[in-house]
Amino acid sequence: MQSMKPAANEKLHPAALPWQPRIVAFFCNWCTYTAADLAGVSRLKYAANVRVIRLMCSGRVDPQFILDALARGADGVLIGGCHPGDCHYVEGNYKMLRRFEMLKRMLKDLGIEPARVRLEWISAAEGEKVKRVVNEMVEQVRQLGALGLPAKFADWDQEMAELEHEVR
Repeated sequence: MQSMKPAANEKLHPAALPWQPRIVAFFCNWCTYTAADLAGVSRLKYAANVRVIRLMCSGRVDPQFILDALARGADGVLIGGCHPGDCHYVEGNYKMLRRFEMLKRMLKDLGIEPARVRLEWISAAEGEKVKRVVNEMVEQVRQLGALGLPAKFADWDQEMAELEHEVR
């Protein structure tokens, strides 16, 4: 019986690999991004499925950034900011919290599981929390499956073209 495992020098074709979730993370420069750096320096292992975008403050995350990430193929979005009361810009994290609550309602109305977007308060000293949150997020999105909005856009365009043809 042959092993399904490739030889050490053999490369697998990307289509042969199991699906992996794609997560975009918007991290505050002063706390969460610094904690992610601490996790790296401390050699804490977390899933490589996350692409981090550093912003000066979580309050700078516009809901449109999140919708755009999902529309461009992300399966989930993680937002990290300073703990309430510790924001370097005083109220930026409260601004993010208000936007996040509104965004969850909007995602639900769009038929996108609100669990695909997560907000966490992580201080600069919490490298272990970055590891835990990233790994939990990846596993949660893995359970939800691929969002696949870019493919859905193509289907919706086809549907609209068919409706237009019927109307004519």
